[in-house]
Amino acid sequence: MTAVKVEDCKKCERLVKFRTKIALEKKLCHQDEEYWGKPVPSFGAQEAPLLICGLAPAAHGGNRTGRMFTGDRSGDFLYEALYRHGYANRPDSKNSGDGLILKEVYITAVVRCAPPDNKPLPEERDACMQFLRRELLEMKNLKTILALGSFAYDALWKLRNDPPFTNDPAAEKTSPSAKPKFRHGLEVALGNEINMVCSYHPSQRNVFTKLLTKEMFDDILLRCRSMSSREESAKIGAVQKSDP
Repeated sequence: MTAVKVEDCKKCERLVKFRTKIALEKKLCHQDEEYWGKPVPSFGAQEAPLLICGLAPAAHGGNRTGRMFTGDRSGDFLYEALYRHGYANRPDSKNSGDGLILKEVYITAVVRCAPPDNKPLPEERDACMQFLRRELLEMKNLKTILALGSFAYDALWKLRNDPPFTNDPAAEKTSPSAKPKFRHGLEVALGNEINMVCSYHPSQRNVFTKLLTKEMFDDILLRCRSMSSREESAKIGAVQKSDP
């Protein structure tokens, strides 16, 4: 059976209704634009060693532009940081035709449709995980995952017993490990020399209240760069496995 393309998915009725409604009504300042109004595909270099995973597209961000973290304040913060660290050829992401190119990084979200109040239901998250699973398997050079926020962290933790993190899912499930509590800067070894680092989500609220600052996020990206090397990856994995 041919796999469903992300942008063709209509599995979650509530999300289909919401994303379509927003695309038709539009925000006043975007009345002259044509909204994407569909599930938003991932963006970047799939051969990259670094995957950045967020929660879901914003109603008037990715749902409008058709690109992850594009056209909203979270994206402004994220892409400016990626540019500072050499992951992008420009410091902003305005629309899908702006010439932005990402290097050594692939950007996605757990849920691909904009959800009401930015809160996907558990069943919507689980239904959408098929796309994240598929992309993880296709990222042959993956070394590091940056989880933006606890929602992304929780979803990725649920996949820790699946390929590409293990070659023998049945064996791994017989000895489950305790889940570390989410915190900014948390590092977790997922398996097969693939590690995850966590950051607060670069939402407008978190940035405005300084829960997440540019300096904090710069430190996270520097650690991601270091963790993407094979030697550092092995070292972090050994430390995590020795924890009680």
